[in-house]
Amino acid sequence: MIKKVGFVGLGTVGRHMAINLMKGDYDLTVFDNNAENVSELAKLGATAAASAIDATRGKDLVIAILAEREELKATLSTETGFLDGLDPGTILVDMGTHSLETTLELAEKAANQGIMFLEAPVWGSKEHAANGLLTILTGGDLTVLGRCRELFSYISLNLIHLGEVGSATRMKFVVTLFQAHLMEGLSEALVFGDKLGFSVDRILEVFDSGGLASPLVHSKGRTISRGNFTRNLALKYVFEELQTVKDVADRENLQLPGNDAVVKVYAQAIKDGRGEEDYSAVIKVLRG
Repeated sequence: MIKKVGFVGLGTVGRHMAINLMKGDYDLTVFDNNAENVSELAKLGATAAASAIDATRGKDLVIAILAEREELKATLSTETGFLDGLDPGTILVDMGTHSLETTLELAEKAANQGIMFLEAPVWGSKEHAANGLLTILTGGDLTVLGRCRELFSYISLNLIHLGEVGSATRMKFVVTLFQAHLMEGLSEALVFGDKLGFSVDRILEVFDSGGLASPLVHSKGRTISRGNFTRNLALKYVFEELQTVKDVADRENLQLPGNDAVVKVYAQAIKDGRGEEDYSAVIKVLRG
């Protein structure tokens, strides 16, 4: 039975995931490099840890939701990593989005130490996380997944098992490519429509009436219309994942001309200092 849970990574999405886990009967210990995030969770009843190692030692299950570089430092580093301190039999759930190489390296090292590993990148925004409506893509042993289902029910609406370790990471690449392209395409349409004399609201009215209707178009279109680019899904993370998609495509000798073009737009947004804004801020590049 899973009782003691360690949680590393209280970012935009991770913080809300941890809060929702507190609705369950878990002994939750949390850590993040941002002390304010840890303090917030401690006020809600979680145990604050001074380091990732302290947060994960002696736990039944450990969740890590970190960006690629932070993942390497907090998990695999011989100096600061917590993986070496986990007891055999611990379940390690990696819920960040990383390169396939990092995911497979983590899985191999966990297996060598007798740690049960589940690859489980999440898909969704801050709003999805806050309302427990994330989608979790999983790869790994179905028995391990079965032991995690109750815990996952507090943070997700959809739980999809895709096969062996690595399959969920590969699927997240596909999701990232399409989602980022939709946002850039919507941004181009709104900028073009504005030049033709239409307001954002009128364009969205037309989109919502037919085959272009979608939750992303509706929600992001409305926030763009209000000039609200508060971070929901950070642009910098979308850009990093798009770069990973490009790297994978290049290795496979696969031509993705649309992705090459979209990466350049997101790269310009990063150069313009938009990385901490929501990824819908990519429209600011097109507006000039």
